[in-house]
Amino acid sequence: MRAGRLVSLLLLLQNRGRMTASELAAELEVSVRTVYRDVESLAAAGVPVYGEPGHDGGYRLVDGYRTRLTGLTAGEAEALFLAGLPGPAAELGLGSVLTAAELKLEAALPAELRRQARRVRERFHLDAPGWYREADGAPHLPAVAAAVWQRRAVEVRYRRWYAPEVVERRLEPYGIVLKAGRWYAVAHAGGDAPRVYRIGQILELRPLDEEFTPPADFDLAAYWRAHTEQLQERLWQGRAEIRISPAGVERLREVGVPAVLDAVAAGEEEHPGGWRRALIPIESLTHAEGDLLRLGAQVQVVSPPELRERIAATAAALAALYG
Repeated sequence: MRAGRLVSLLLLLQNRGRMTASELAAELEVSVRTVYRDVESLAAAGVPVYGEPGHDGGYRLVDGYRTRLTGLTAGEAEALFLAGLPGPAAELGLGSVLTAAELKLEAALPAELRRQARRVRERFHLDAPGWYREADGAPHLPAVAAAVWQRRAVEVRYRRWYAPEVVERRLEPYGIVLKAGRWYAVAHAGGDAPRVYRIGQILELRPLDEEFTPPADFDLAAYWRAHTEQLQERLWQGRAEIRISPAGVERLREVGVPAVLDAVAAGEEEHPGGWRRALIPIESLTHAEGDLLRLGAQVQVVSPPELRERIAATAAALAALYG
């Protein structure tokens, strides 16, 4: 455990340069006193690490010092190759860069680890888009990615779903997220907080020679988690009470969303027959009608009356059409 921590401390200093004892302690999830002891151990082992005193001081390695990756475990080597994500990297314009990096990493590994890492490509493949959905076409993705890397603003013509449909915006892109085969940019456009823009909806893009600096406390992963949670809260506009058969529950697992599945699982089972009665969240009457009709006669709407009437009318129309 301690040996792995020493390697992590060394790699942190190698990759990030000067770091204070407090910063190292936070990264390694240990006390500052433990960092002091670990730095002393590295120095005693011949690693050229030294401390800089003062308010802006910290620990750093002698310029030019680099460690090799021979300390990687088999699992770590496999994880690095599994995280390669060649498809998304190629879309970002980094396909050749990723290939070169993997070749260098592979060359630095001992023979046995190299063989194990190669097995990852043979046995695992990541397909990001959801079923029955094409990946999002995003011709301006490389340009947005370049703006993120260079911290430069861009000017875009953007299509949104409400009027006016096409708008012009000056964006400061903080980061990029790939969600279910679609690319999104989290960007500041002059308001109080950053917003999410679907990159596939960018019609035109012009890079600007204007640098920007994101807020020091901005965390892309934390922002995205909060954004998706808020989106889920806004999505559900009401509830419907249903009865659903065991066959309907199985079908729901294929076509349903987690919130609806959780609500059904929390419902009460009726005897005999195994039907369940549950209160499920719905986005709107229109969406609920379409979703529940996919389950056919394996689900019955108890309430609200408006939803029962919609489904009864559609069922009557279908019976007339096929009768």
